[in-house]
Amino acid sequence: MSTSWPEARRIAAGAAIPLPVTRVPLAEACGAVLAESLSALVDLPPFATSAMDGWAVAGPGPWKVTGQVLAGQESSRIADGEAVEIATGARMPSGAEAVLRRERGFVDPHERLHVGEGEDPHSRPAVPAPQRRYGESAAGSVTTRALRGTELGLPIGTDIRPQGQESRRGETMLSTGTRVTPAVLGLAAAAGYDDLPVHEPPRVTLLVIGDELAASGLPDGARVRDALGPMFGAWLAQLGVRTTLARVADDAGDLLAAVASSPADLVITTGGTARGPVDHVHRVLSELGARLLVDGVAVRPGHPMLLAQHGGTRHHRRFVAGLPGNPLAAVAGFVTLVRPLLRRLSGLDGGGAGAAASHFLPLGDAVRTHPTDTRLVPVSVTDACAAPLRFTGPAMLRGLALADGLAVVPPGGGVVALGAGQRVEVLAV
Repeated sequence: MSTSWPEARRIAAGAAIPLPVTRVPLAEACGAVLAESLSALVDLPPFATSAMDGWAVAGPGPWKVTGQVLAGQESSRIADGEAVEIATGARMPSGAEAVLRRERGFVDPHERLHVGEGEDPHSRPAVPAPQRRYGESAAGSVTTRALRGTELGLPIGTDIRPQGQESRRGETMLSTGTRVTPAVLGLAAAAGYDDLPVHEPPRVTLLVIGDELAASGLPDGARVRDALGPMFGAWLAQLGVRTTLARVADDAGDLLAAVASSPADLVITTGGTARGPVDHVHRVLSELGARLLVDGVAVRPGHPMLLAQHGGTRHHRRFVAGLPGNPLAAVAGFVTLVRPLLRRLSGLDGGGAGAAASHFLPLGDAVRTHPTDTRLVPVSVTDACAAPLRFTGPAMLRGLALADGLAVVPPGGGVVALGAGQRVEVLAV
């Protein structure tokens, strides 16, 4: 008896054990999954920095400009009434209370501030003088130029990025099971990591079966082009999987040798799962002593899909996923069995059946149901609705190529169709 579609997904997700943990350099970690939470090794930022180009100032203005500090440079303390020119990202000098942005300040080249011991620089009235905008060159020594702001008042902390603003040392920034993306790599580098603890990426052998399949050129005579090798190879790469592709003839011996010799965590076969004269997958699995976990799924298209556990150990299981040969039926098998299994092997999902990017949307048009089987229907998403597409036969890919996802249409029982507006789950493709 065929397994229901929801149960088949649950079995696939729960069958695997996450692969062992390894530490890899940042440059090799993209696409892997964190095996441990990522905590800040230091405060981020590790010290207070300027958020703008301008001046770091202490006390109310006008200020005496005493120097310059750039990113990567140490800076000395400044006192009330003093300022230093500062670049974005540079460390704030001790004593600085705010940053005056470049566009909001100006240096007066003619007014000099001569502050002696015991003199209050703010008690002296301003001396009118021609004004030069901030950033223009000024005559005279920079250590005595007067800096003024174009606005009254500069609140303490203005345009300063305080130490620990993003995270404090020891704070958890990312949880276990997070996919390592380019942004994750950037955060890890900023936090001081040189390598990351990740699950080993799954190894997959993709066996495309069929004497009728050509790897290149135009379909001709009785031969057709292999569509599944290029499609699944790209999908597996997106999942962070290391894939080996091989084409196998419709011969039981050749298939047995290919499956038996593969060191992969998962062998995927395409075609040969039904009961036809050259459908050898069941026979090969039997000879290998594999244990069938799923043997047929109540889903259209894709009914003759299967999943078996083959070899491995208690702590490192190996699997064979047999997908139908028709392209859209094979895709149904991929999202039902392969993707949940690989996500679990990679350390994602915590064993749940949730596949990547599944969400619920109302149907844009009515969709026919099957009396007993789930249907997977290519849909485009427009105006927050899932609109069914044409070209949805099991051997067709045209509808899928235009699709934003696959709508999950539950068995209808006595209901002939789901009406427009009814909500359905939509799987990413």
